[in-house]
Amino acid sequence: MSALYIDADACPVKAEAERVAMRHGIKMYLVANGGLRMSQNPMVEVVIVPDGPDVADMWIAERCGAGDVVVTGDIPLAAKCVEAGARVLKHNGEALTQANIGNVLATRDLMADLRAADPFRQGGGKAFSKADRSRFLESLERELRAAKK
Repeated sequence: MSALYIDADACPVKAEAERVAMRHGIKMYLVANGGLRMSQNPMVEVVIVPDGPDVADMWIAERCGAGDVVVTGDIPLAAKCVEAGARVLKHNGEALTQANIGNVLATRDLMADLRAADPFRQGGGKAFSKADRSRFLESLERELRAAKK
């Protein structure tokens, strides 16, 4: 039986993910260290973990495996989940796999070094768009179908 794990901190697609998971009859776990409302849906479990660095990430990484889908923007967590055999999506619908996770980790580390070297560097990531939301929904649908096989 597959499950859907959502790294719920700063996740803009929780409601969309819940609708897709319910359509597939898949248990969904929203994992965060607080600030989430409990769901009325019995197929959605809200998991509140203690405060601390990467506690929610560790909770997900310890439980996910083959047949599961994980939604996260946290690249180190994504790498652990890919290694465990889970299918991983970023919030914009980008799939993270064995084939690309190494490059994604390297790019993340390079960007962190560049930001550290220039403390006056302004800006951040691009805004979450309707196209990102649509791409996420298509990708989640595809990954959940594949995970059920």
